Amino acid sequence: MLVQTLKTLFCRDLNRLRLEIDSYQDEAKIWHIDKGIANSAGNLCLHLVGNLNTYIGVELGKTGYVRQREREFSLKDIPKAELLQKIDETIKVIDKALDNVTEEQLQQEYPMLVFDEMTSTEYLLVHLTTHLTYHLGQINYHRRLLDL
Repeated sequence: MLVQTLKTLFCRDLNRLRLEIDSYQDEAKIWHIDKGIANSAGNLCLHLVGNLNTYIGVELGKTGYVRQREREFSLKDIPKAELLQKIDETIKVIDKALDNVTEEQLQQEYPMLVFDEMTSTEYLLVHLTTHLTYHLGQINYHRRLLDL
């Protein structure tokens, strides 16, 4: 049951991420930093895609994705269409990977050290949903403040 809930939440919020990125009227503003804002919406989008493809795609979906975390924050001016494509691909990866997760697996230790100590797969997946919504809120605020 939790797996289906997680799939629903990831799909919902990745589609909201897609809508936020697509809603920028001025595509250049996706990469704008101003007024004490440390990260652009584009970099936060890349970070979310990298994060989910790593912790769900690689570990649970066995995709072979190779994360370049530092580039998630250093790349600039990637076209909106490319960001939207990355989001769409991530939605598919998440959906497919979670199809293979059992309720029993949720209770098992997640195979990678992510925090100071090992956690269950369930804990990590719930954390990833809150991480996604945290940055999604930042992107929404970024767009409303800077895409004038």
